[in-house]
Amino acid sequence: MTFTTDRFTNPYLTATAAANPVFTVTDRIKRLNTDEQLALLWYIYTELGKAITAAAPGAARLQLAEGLLNQVQQMSYTEQLQFMRDLVNRVSNAATRAYGVLSANTKLAFWYQLAEWMTQGTVIPMPSDYRLSTEADKALVDLKLLDRGQQITILRNVVVGMGVDPLAC
Repeated sequence: MTFTTDRFTNPYLTATAAANPVFTVTDRIKRLNTDEQLALLWYIYTELGKAITAAAPGAARLQLAEGLLNQVQQMSYTEQLQFMRDLVNRVSNAATRAYGVLSANTKLAFWYQLAEWMTQGTVIPMPSDYRLSTEADKALVDLKLLDRGQQITILRNVVVGMGVDPLAC
């Protein structure tokens, strides 16, 4: 008879995760499909962006991402969307590896800048008739109920895992 750890759950970890709203909301977001994650990030940054910029981008060195941001601006809308999807799906290419080496705060600022440009139309905008899925909407509602520090931690948890860190391979 073979035993695997899949058959056992750690009740302490399960109870801890259930009691930790940061873990719960982060997990809910990461379980969304790629396009739902991208849409949710846009909604989060447009609805909560001012609080996020006050906390993270001031400390971030966005100039370190300037080259990558310029590359994104020069892409067609189709290429921009594919780049964002590649970040979420951790597809290894030059652009996702360039993103992967950025610091956590720079990644937060990077997504804030993308959301700003999406609103301006410089980067592929959200369709005006787009509606979040039920699961994505639940994640957004849960996120709004948390304090700013928890919101930023969740966003950091989500965007830090995107892209490919070539130094970790």
